[in-house]
Amino acid sequence: MHRFFEFLAGLLFGLGLILAGMTDPGKVQGFLDVTGLWDPSLLFVMGGAILVGIGAFAVARRRTTAFLGGAMHLPTRRDVDRRVVIGSLVFGAGWGLAGFCPGPALVALGAGHWQALVFTLAMLAGMAVYELAAQPVSPALRAEE
Repeated sequence: MHRFFEFLAGLLFGLGLILAGMTDPGKVQGFLDVTGLWDPSLLFVMGGAILVGIGAFAVARRRTTAFLGGAMHLPTRRDVDRRVVIGSLVFGAGWGLAGFCPGPALVALGAGHWQALVFTLAMLAGMAVYELAAQPVSPALRAEE
């Protein structure tokens, strides 16, 4: 039953991205082009998402279990460090250049857009590089240095 609700949530999310125009790189780049022909329509999409998120987190903070019975795992860190700033800059640059962010890219990939395939492969490569760079150095390797 959990898988059904996971599928339903993903389907609803994907349909929302399609309806909002988030899977169209031209629309996203038009939103980011504040000095040219700016398209403010995604501002309403983001504003709606923020409002839903605020409400969802308010409800989640008062619960100890998820609606389907699992444990609640909410973020505990609230600080903004160098990694958050650099990650945000890289994310924003990728979003601006490609016109995709991860969720809409996966939806567009499912619809057969080759640009989404290129973005998704680059995203996966970036995730792999991060995982390799984030691995702790073993004491044996440190002793050899």
